[in-house]
Amino acid sequence: MSEAGQSAVSGTNVRSLSDAMREMKNAAADRADVVVEMREASRTRLELLAQELQPVFDDVPADDPSFDFAISSGEQPRLWIDAVAHVTMGRDRRTYRFLRDTRLGRVVLAESTDLAPVADQVTRYIAERMVERQRAVEGDVETLPRGDTPEEAAVSDISGKSAWRSFLGGLGLVLLGGVVGVATVAIAMWDRFPELNGLLSGY
Repeated sequence: MSEAGQSAVSGTNVRSLSDAMREMKNAAADRADVVVEMREASRTRLELLAQELQPVFDDVPADDPSFDFAISSGEQPRLWIDAVAHVTMGRDRRTYRFLRDTRLGRVVLAESTDLAPVADQVTRYIAERMVERQRAVEGDVETLPRGDTPEEAAVSDISGKSAWRSFLGGLGLVLLGGVVGVATVAIAMWDRFPELNGLLSGY
């Protein structure tokens, strides 16, 4: 092959590689734009939900550290309610998903393309958490009166009867064991000493 032909082929390869790299860069940029658009769409919907819940957020005492009420950035924006519960968008970017992390895994508390039912579920969740915190702070502890209550007296009586029955049962087993032991010894003596057998028979 001539040098001119090699140069033409080489030039063609260079132009093809450059075109391919340009196409890959354009495709990556398009994908990035799509990701950014999807992220912005998710964030916009979560902002709408936050606006819907703003009166509820405002009713929560400012000194209550249990709640976050913030939209996090990232590839998948989330509206955080507290440390374990948040709202995120589904893969279709239209479905609201209210999730909570538990010891057994992640639980879906609400899922809907409609904003209202998810906002209602978030409101109920906040109310439930506030009631739990209030009960924990106030302490639902009832002081029991001194002395045995009727229920405690009944339990004590049953325990006393059970202990007495156990004692009698054990005593009976001891006596039965003694009788069996004496009978066993008597039978052994009877077989080993014929003269004693005859002596006893004479009587």
